[in-house]
Amino acid sequence: MFAGIDIGGTTTQVVVCADDLTVLTRAEVATPAREGGHAMTGAALGALAPLLARTPGRLVGAGVGAAGVVDPATGRILVASDSFRDWAGFAVTEAVETALGVPAFLDNDVNAFLMGEVSAGAVRGERDVLGMTLGTGVGGALWTGGTLFPGPHGAAGEIGHIPGFGDLPCTCGGRGHLETLASGRSIGARYADRTGRRLTAREVYEAATYGDEDARAVYEAAGRGIARAVVITAGVVDLTTVVVGGGVSGAWPLLEPVVLAALAAEPPVSGHPVRLVRAALASDAVPVGAAARARGELSAALRA
Repeated sequence: MFAGIDIGGTTTQVVVCADDLTVLTRAEVATPAREGGHAMTGAALGALAPLLARTPGRLVGAGVGAAGVVDPATGRILVASDSFRDWAGFAVTEAVETALGVPAFLDNDVNAFLMGEVSAGAVRGERDVLGMTLGTGVGGALWTGGTLFPGPHGAAGEIGHIPGFGDLPCTCGGRGHLETLASGRSIGARYADRTGRRLTAREVYEAATYGDEDARAVYEAAGRGIARAVVITAGVVDLTTVVVGGGVSGAWPLLEPVVLAALAAEPPVSGHPVRLVRAALASDAVPVGAAARARGELSAALRA
């Protein structure tokens, strides 16, 4: 069996999976993000220990999905947001391997999300997929030819920070990025710009469902931005499918028709429609994807 860990800025999710990636048991714990790498991995391992103790079977590997820029080859965090203290440079896989006594593997959370959905979720078995997460920020990852494509610098598919979506300032310091329209943070900010009222993205969605035209306009702008990002990506890598997850995807009944209408009005250059699906694994996607990474790496090592 395999362990999967998702270390997020607020919450850490852990799962134990069977060899076919069926989730056998799971747990959730607050992430001590301000206490450093040892505390964060310690919290994850502390949540995992009782799951392993009560689950029959032998653990053979573990995977970790983490926010930020990571180096899968060394198992270290390269760049972390200011939400984390003493996280950049931390040797994640070394800490996990020492505690569990099995090989461990690290990837960023969006790559892990996509691996989870391709391996056991909404796009199981598909070969050419864009994974998009709409949360506090906007993340992206690419699955091409039946395998994850990280690119030479680990940034392939990062559609949240491509320009051409207006001129609003982005949290990264740039301007006009997709994240300024489609992230949870930006949806709340755009609504405040229009109304002077500060709401969360979820509250903006609820207001839209009750007929608030400003709330609906904010989500329609987000949907059109998402569609444009899909068309751009499909024109470069010829995708068949996009899978969308993250907290903002909870507004799917509002977002989906806007995105589909925009895609119909401006289809990909290939002339073939891109299938748009909502993620199926919810909060399990990242830890299951991390477990899938461990399973894949160990299977490849056995074949070598």
